[in-house]
Order: sequence, then structure tokens, then C-alpha cells
Amino acid sequence: MNYKSLINTSKLPSHIAIIMDGNGRWAKEHNKPRIFGHKNGVLSVRSVVEGAGEIGLKYLTLYAFSTENWNRPKVEITALMQLLVVTISKEVTTLNKNNVRLLTIGDLKSLPSNCKKELEKAKTKTKNNTGLNLVLALSYSSKAEIVNAVKAIAKGVSEEKIALDEIDDNLINEHLETALIQDPELLIRTSGEHRISNFLLWQIAYSELYFTDKLWPDFTKDDLFEAIVNYQKRERRFGMTSEQLSIS
Repeated sequence: MNYKSLINTSKLPSHIAIIMDGNGRWAKEHNKPRIFGHKNGVLSVRSVVEGAGEIGLKYLTLYAFSTENWNRPKVEITALMQLLVVTISKEVTTLNKNNVRLLTIGDLKSLPSNCKKELEKAKTKTKNNTGLNLVLALSYSSKAEIVNAVKAIAKGVSEEKIALDEIDDNLINEHLETALIQDPELLIRTSGEHRISNFLLWQIAYSELYFTDKLWPDFTKDDLFEAIVNYQKRERRFGMTSEQLSIS
């Protein structure tokens, strides 16, 4: 089915976040080492980014590496970091060609120096692009992000720069890494798992959730389009009734 043709571009979500899961299982199904799955997962990233750009999506956040992923076997982590360096270096030209701006969230200080170097170079080279904003969540933990926000606000209170009655949703938003990014309207997770895995916990408070059994290396832009069509069929009430929405 041509899901792209079914998308209502006037009701497109501004921000879609994706938990890219299933690379290891995909590799196992093909009797290959786990890094083989990660390498093929890069092809899915390319396809999805391309699709997001085609329909005019404003923000796409990809959960590329969590803080918990540091607990994986050292050989896999080393291979992943090298793959990240090579991929970013290769893709900058394509990102610029497609007017894509690269952004990051997460504890980049924990990444190897060559990874940080390539990321900063790519971000600098794409900073003036005005199309899709591609956000990579690397060494990211939503709980850590919230803790850091609380610490910063507490410091402001202790220094009498912030009053207690000034602490609200907006102030917390301002202290998150995503302060300048709209919260995602749609969160997608691949591989059949039905959990959030410490990803954008504050930001997805009202996001629509979409789960698919497809493993990430099998996920393409057509699957992204299908998820968007599914999203557009839903009624987002934000605590109100359907009748209230029809009146407004």
C-alpha cells in the first residue's frame, strides 16, 4: 500500500521520536554477528531520514545509544563507536544535500574523542540547514536529564535566582536538553517491545505511541509513512472529551 499518498500533510506531526530496536536479533536471524545488524540498521536510518525530509517533517529524534548500552560487551561497543564515526563522516554531504541539520542530546562527554570530533564537525557543517532537524540521542538517559534539570533549578533557588512559585512545566522544559525542541507527538518503537527504555520520559507525556514487530533493519520510510497514517487516525484529546474537541 502507498501510505505516503494517504498522509494528510496539513496534520503532520512536527516531531517524531524513534526507539530503533532489533539490530541484534536481526543479525541473529541471519546467522551474523551483532555488528552486522547495526550496519544494516544504518541503511534504515538513511531511509527514514530521507522519508522524513520528503514529507516535510520538522524534527526526527533517533535513540541511537543509551547510557545502559555501555553495559554491552566491550567488543560490540567499540565496533558501534567506530561505525558511528564512519557513518557520520560519510553522511555529512548527504545531510547538506538534503538540507538536514544535525543535533544531539545525551552525555557526549562519555563518547570516544574521535566520535565527539566527528559529531561536532557534522553539527557545524549542517548548522545553517533549514529543513529536517535530525536529533541523535547518544549516551542518553532521560532520568539523568531530569535529574540534571532538577539540580540546575535547585541551584537557581539556592542562589535566589529562581523563586519556588516560578517552578512549573515551562521552567522544567527550559532546563532539559530538548529546551528548543517541540515535544514529540508520535513515538515509534520497533522490534515488538512495548516499553520506553528511559527515552524522553518527560517529553512524551502526551505523545501517541506506535509499536511495530518489525526489527529496525527491516524498517523503511514506507513503515514511517504507515505509522504517520495510523497516528492521523487517532483523536488526541489531552484530557478533554470528543465533544469538547468538536466545539473547539
